[in-house]
Amino acid sequence: MKRTSAIIGSLAFFVVAPCSVAGLMPWWITGWQVTPPVGDIWPVQFAGAVLIVAGIICVVDCFTRFALQGLGTPAPILPTGTLVVSGLYRRVRNPMYVGVVAAILGQALFFGDTRLVIYGAVIWLAFHLFVLVYEEPTLKQTFGEEYEAFRTNVPRWIPRLTPWPGRAVG
Repeated sequence: MKRTSAIIGSLAFFVVAPCSVAGLMPWWITGWQVTPPVGDIWPVQFAGAVLIVAGIICVVDCFTRFALQGLGTPAPILPTGTLVVSGLYRRVRNPMYVGVVAAILGQALFFGDTRLVIYGAVIWLAFHLFVLVYEEPTLKQTFGEEYEAFRTNVPRWIPRLTPWPGRAVG
């Protein structure tokens, strides 16, 4: 896939997937209305805002790497031609999913709405099942030993404290 096509495809998928899952759905659930606080809630809202921003940065970074380094998209129908193992991928195998869930849970804290905690848990479970049933077997079949080395050294969900020093591919 050419770089321009990868960028356009990634932008389109960005609007369809993470913007819908971490933006449109939380808005539909909450109307982005802040629940009246019980006591002093600003530290919780601040933590929520930090999670939202960190999640967005994480997702944007991953989409950028897929388009510019992997010359593909995060969409399963237009995957990368190379295994992207740089940036946040050196710390956790699924930083894009971690970023989306962080943005959702950040909104739960910011808006004070437990429905978003439940929604975030359901989304994480869906991501987890997708990773187990489709993504990991597909990556193993596509990239073989290269993916196995990555999978062995980089955790699925909880980031490493230090980046994996393995070869940065992509």
